[in-house]
Amino acid sequence: MELRALRYFVTVADELHFGRAAERLHIAQPAVSRQIARLERELGVRLFDRSPRRVRLTADGLRVLDAAREALAAADRVRVAASPRAGVMRIGTGTGQFTARLERGIDALRERAPGFDVVLVDLPLPARLNALRQGELDLVLARGVRAAPGVRVLPTWTESLFAVVSTRHPAAGREGIGVAELAGGPFRISQEHDGSVVTALREAGVPVPPGHRAGTVADTLVEVGSDPRSWTVLPADQVAELRPGRVRAIPLEPATTITGSVVVPDDLPPPCVAAHRAAFR
Repeated sequence: MELRALRYFVTVADELHFGRAAERLHIAQPAVSRQIARLERELGVRLFDRSPRRVRLTADGLRVLDAAREALAAADRVRVAASPRAGVMRIGTGTGQFTARLERGIDALRERAPGFDVVLVDLPLPARLNALRQGELDLVLARGVRAAPGVRVLPTWTESLFAVVSTRHPAAGREGIGVAELAGGPFRISQEHDGSVVTALREAGVPVPPGHRAGTVADTLVEVGSDPRSWTVLPADQVAELRPGRVRAIPLEPATTITGSVVVPDDLPPPCVAAHRAAFR
């Protein structure tokens, strides 16, 4: 089994569209389709339900997706460990998270030190923090972390939370909405959702109902857009990246926020600590 095939599979799962996945991978769409078909034959399962109008992960595909992400993350960690340390900034991030903030932060850091290379390592939050402790990462971005042993957590930014509903939802035209008003419809969430979002809602006294858990945030948004009763919640950074059309983001009332942090090694010199924190504000 080739890592390339797993990477193609994860990209299609993120986009739920073979054409967009091919654009992200900078290859022709037929090559993506061939790799996915070959992977399905090798695994003996169907990973996607395909139709002319939509692509969806199957139940087998959802199970394989977690393992594929873990395998790719492990491969990334091997590459990071083998890379020369000098001139490389290794940043731990989460799937589909922090994209715009990463772009701004890296640009800000390069204004201070133009010569370094960046390696982004996509890991679940506990693995991210552990890799930082082990010296396999130089910096981690995280939400909802107040403290962690062996590292320094620097609260850096605050994000508002937004309800996301179908454009056909009765509340789609509202300028603000309370979660209690949405509670009559199914709450959607994915395995990629930042855990601090649900934690923040519960700490604010909002009873978050258990709901169907999709594989990706993109999959969740497809489900929300297809059901005029369902809803989900996303932080402002991810809302800014929503494609217009089938869903709409509405500020929560009362306003609910989460804190994002830059996490660095305990022994990082103070000037570097200040520079890293300032870059990702």
